[in-house]
Amino acid sequence: MMKNIVLVHGGFVDGAGWEGVYRILRRDGYHVTIVQNPTLSLEDDVAVTKRALEAQDGPAILVGHSYGGAVITEAGNHPKVAGLVYITAFAPDKGESVNSLIANPPPGAPVPPILPPQDGFLFLDRAKFPASFAGDVDKEKAQFMADSQVPWGVQALGGAISKPAWKGKPSWYLIATEDKMIPPDAQRFMSKRAGSTVAETRGSHAIYVSQPEAVAKIIEEAAKKQLS
Repeated sequence: MMKNIVLVHGGFVDGAGWEGVYRILRRDGYHVTIVQNPTLSLEDDVAVTKRALEAQDGPAILVGHSYGGAVITEAGNHPKVAGLVYITAFAPDKGESVNSLIANPPPGAPVPPILPPQDGFLFLDRAKFPASFAGDVDKEKAQFMADSQVPWGVQALGGAISKPAWKGKPSWYLIATEDKMIPPDAQRFMSKRAGSTVAETRGSHAIYVSQPEAVAKIIEEAAKKQLS
């Protein structure tokens, strides 16, 4: 069994949100590493993720949520990465960044409640965070996530991909159909372009918190597929 799984969080949050997914994967016999990215710049986050990959004792499945998808798209070129899993995540092409992917939202698409930058960092409006980011998460937990936000560096959003790992490695993509941060149609476009194996589940942007079973399932599918 391919036993190494590396999990990469997105913006506004830290790696603690993976706990439910972590517990399931550990129970099922996987060795799980959770990357704690500073989300100051894409370059820094890729470097931190590569250090986590270096520490693996063999091939690994690299998983990214939201902005973490941009991180794994670049870091996934590491030789230890056997496959990529995107969890309602950005999957940029060469030269693209999160900024360029969100620049022209389609008419009627929900607008994430991102506040104006403060000293080069972004936050979501605390009052609007639960509905936008964590619509199907327990109310108290969603509020905790809102109140414990991690500052997201503007430079991280602007970091462009030099070589998309999904062009050379297999990928899987879990689309959250009720996502209010990344429109589901944008997820469908990116996953199709990447040639990903796709699953769709009714859930919010924080599906990795609210539905760890669905997230663990597609990660385990990727791990098992890479053995065959």
